[in-house]
Amino acid sequence: MTTKSLSRNGGALPTVFDDFFKPWNEWFDTSSSLLNRTLTVPAVNIVETKDYFNLSFAIPGMKKDDFHIDMDGNMLSVSCEKEESKEEREHKYTRKEYNYSTFNRSFSLPEDVIKDKIQATYTDGVLHLTLPKKDEAKKSIVKSIQVK
Repeated sequence: MTTKSLSRNGGALPTVFDDFFKPWNEWFDTSSSLLNRTLTVPAVNIVETKDYFNLSFAIPGMKKDDFHIDMDGNMLSVSCEKEESKEEREHKYTRKEYNYSTFNRSFSLPEDVIKDKIQATYTDGVLHLTLPKKDEAKKSIVKSIQVK
């Protein structure tokens, strides 16, 4: 199913009415609506082994200095902030572009993580966090439960 919009002049040339109706057109324009914009948060993979938890974030195009990793109690927060500006000067005009990227992800950590030994690396567009477990957590308790 597609949605069609009415056009006053077929889109060929702008008219005087385009400027008059501009505020209302922007409010109802579905291509720039806030409801249609997507929020980008990097995907995270969490793998648990006997010895550690490994978190992997897919975040290409950043530098390791762009990341902020903080611990507050049992809350681990991973955030990134990057601002870029680009300026091109050609002949009689100057074009400036700005790009601002940010995200924040927080995780409640289990009690069996050694918080002082968490390590982070950033290679090939992937941020890796290794959260080692305490020795008590490494001992797996296997118990058989009988069905009644």
